[in-house]
Amino acid sequence: MSEQPTDQAAGTLETVHTFDDGPMPTGVSVSRTGRVFVNFPKWGDDVRFTVAEIRDGEVVPYPDIDWNSPRDDADLEAFVSVQSIVVDPADRLWILDTGSPMFQPTQHGGPKLVCVDLATNQVVRTIVFDQDVALPTTYLNDVRFDLRRNAAFITDSSDQGPNALIVVDLHTGEAWRRLHEHPTTKAVQPADMLPMVEGKPFFERPKDGPPEPVKMGADGIAIAADGSRVYYCPLISRRWHSVSAEALFDRGLSDADVSATVVDEGDKGGASDGLETDDQGRLYMTDWEHNAVLRRLPDGTVETLVHDPRLLWPDTMSVADGYLYVTSNQLHRQAKYQNDEDRRQYPYSLFRVPIDAGPINLR
Repeated sequence: MSEQPTDQAAGTLETVHTFDDGPMPTGVSVSRTGRVFVNFPKWGDDVRFTVAEIRDGEVVPYPDIDWNSPRDDADLEAFVSVQSIVVDPADRLWILDTGSPMFQPTQHGGPKLVCVDLATNQVVRTIVFDQDVALPTTYLNDVRFDLRRNAAFITDSSDQGPNALIVVDLHTGEAWRRLHEHPTTKAVQPADMLPMVEGKPFFERPKDGPPEPVKMGADGIAIAADGSRVYYCPLISRRWHSVSAEALFDRGLSDADVSATVVDEGDKGGASDGLETDDQGRLYMTDWEHNAVLRRLPDGTVETLVHDPRLLWPDTMSVADGYLYVTSNQLHRQAKYQNDEDRRQYPYSLFRVPIDAGPINLR
């Protein structure tokens, strides 16, 4: 009797590091010299440090334990709860602090963007967001950089308030919201999409009460290799969109003018948490519904880069030294989505996939 058919893995998935204890990671970024950084948001796990470097197989606080020991949720000189870390084209590490442990309302001083010089391991810049930019409901999710414009682009994925893209002028430190409450930055309504993961609908499932739809909006973000477009997607959507980077950065344009540059990039084939770009103009999309990473080629063709049952909630990606790095953290198995039962199992993982390409270099 022949064996029953099974789901076959595709692509080459290499293990970089396993997290055999401790909190779940979300972000990863790899420097031009191969240093690997990760972060752990404060979502209920015991997080001793929210930003870390993996050195010789050990996860150590970065840049030091003091920066990872906030006095309160408005500490200007320490990380409160970090969701994303990104090495920019100048090989500096930028740390995006949500200022929102357990998704609590933010306080001025908590939501910020912090730059660390990797040559000295010292903080050299802190940009604190005003409360009309980082709202009390804001959840700063991910960030990308265009140093030719001295610009940073951030997603506000809040499930409790308005969604938007946040634009930062790195020269002046000024920031502003764009596509605020635009339909393309918001989660798709339950009637229009039933998100699925591990064969089950993905809902918040309180111990007592009916399932509730997940409402996380603009989450993944990436910049075209030539810097012309900013791509973004809500967590709950299978579609993605792009907008003119020049329009986003031009404060003289009206919201309507910026909105007029939005392009529907189509159906990705699955819902994504992270987006990324390589220097060959290819765009990458995690696909948490199918344990996969997808790739769109310059001609518009979408292909599966890797599909593997170990990719349980592929989250954030980073391109470096010919590889695409991706975290896998079982986010959907947290208690809030599993009738108050934490079904995550160690290890969480950091993987990489060979792609024969490097990061974009907008500088």
